[in-house]
Amino acid sequence: MRLTPLRFVATLLLAVVPVCAWSSGTDQDIVVEVRKDGQNIAVDVDCPVDAPWPVVWEVLTDYDRMAHFISGLDYSGIDSRADNVLRVHQKGKASRGILSIEFDNVREIELVPYREIRSRMISGDLKASVFTTLIVDVGQRVHIVNSGHYTPKMWIPPFIGPALIEAETQKQFGEIRAEILRRNALVHPPT
Repeated sequence: MRLTPLRFVATLLLAVVPVCAWSSGTDQDIVVEVRKDGQNIAVDVDCPVDAPWPVVWEVLTDYDRMAHFISGLDYSGIDSRADNVLRVHQKGKASRGILSIEFDNVREIELVPYREIRSRMISGDLKASVFTTLIVDVGQRVHIVNSGHYTPKMWIPPFIGPALIEAETQKQFGEIRAEILRRNALVHPPT
């Protein structure tokens, strides 16, 4: 693929900016692994959170309010619902430095209360996307375990792209966890 002057500059700048500068210090315990295999991107996330699973479930499935607590979303809403299957429309952008990628996607979400969320792309800015999110008890903590893969329509640079995706994913799960902790404090105020 031929790089336009703007993409060339963005790629060059991303190559010289340390990846650690993209990460937030408060979310370092959120483990994100991104692997690029040809055009496919695989993502695995383990996000520990000190809150009961009902609050975790409430936040993870609050698609109509998600744009209020995830900074990269401009719009998020449920278009339709049939039992435990939702059609969710989301628009927004992922940004790091001068690089910004806008997205507009519709996903089918299957809810397996109160432990699993299955998501697949119906239409949008990706060729394909399939993810599963689990709420798992690990010792005294709840973990949000998210894994899946997607195929973007645009070229992703082999080294910089996965690092950028990792940083953006860690930020997003940090924002989700912050909302879980905020809501949990409202339900279970500290004594």
